[in-house]
Amino acid sequence: MTETVPRTLPRTSARTVPDATAAAAFAASAPAARTARAPRRPLASRGWIALGGGAVLPVLILAAWQLTTALGVFTMAQLPSPAMVWQAGVDLFASGLLGQYAAISTQRVLIGFAVGAALGIALGALIGLSRAADLLFAPTLGAIRAVPSLAWVPLLILWLKIGEESKLTLIAIGAFFPVYTTVSAALRHVDRQLVEAGRAFGLRRARLFTAVQLPAVIPAVVSGLRLALAQAWLFLVAAELIASSMGLGFLLIDSQNNGRIDRILLAIILLAILGKLTDAAVGLFERWANRKWA
Repeated sequence: MTETVPRTLPRTSARTVPDATAAAAFAASAPAARTARAPRRPLASRGWIALGGGAVLPVLILAAWQLTTALGVFTMAQLPSPAMVWQAGVDLFASGLLGQYAAISTQRVLIGFAVGAALGIALGALIGLSRAADLLFAPTLGAIRAVPSLAWVPLLILWLKIGEESKLTLIAIGAFFPVYTTVSAALRHVDRQLVEAGRAFGLRRARLFTAVQLPAVIPAVVSGLRLALAQAWLFLVAAELIASSMGLGFLLIDSQNNGRIDRILLAIILLAILGKLTDAAVGLFERWANRKWA
């Protein structure tokens, strides 16, 4: 009969401090473990399908518009035909005003959006990551967010006069709150187990944020940016309707005063097209961000 000799297992500490290699491996593997991607169709084929599918509804609307004007359902004073709106655009383009109005409006939106979105990301990250900042700033910002856009216009005109500063400030206010709200809420709801796992692998502060928390909130950040961009165009029109001598908002109010419904429809169509183009640019940023962090 043989005697069993018990083995002495090596003692391990309750908290094992990993080396830098393990931390780096976790940082690299966290985004990959979070998203398992299925095989995708070629980019060109998906692009053409999306373009064709997205063009169906505008074509139907254009056809219905042409049909109603041809049948006389509406008078030309109520609803001009697509050809009349096109001619109005050609006339404005020939005079140089159309390109100037579209360019100045786009410039205002992009500058105001950039400022507002940057502030929204910074303050949203601070409040989402810090309980003290949440208690200090969140109630006040929540109250300011409820203020209608037009309520800011008289105050900004008195403070900053009728110039670019008042318009850009109003647009930045509109772009700030969607980004701030989505970023702060998303950071509060990051999976705590994932954060604790990152800390166990030695990730702290900036490295923890870039390797774990930022990839987890990328979809929310992009959603906030898209909402902010739509708000920026909305606040642009509010600013240009009241205090402007150039831009698509000015074209709207000037056409209303002159009874030019064709130019009003032209301005609305241009706002829709420019809004969609800028939203597509945010979509390109989303793809880049997903490749980099998600």
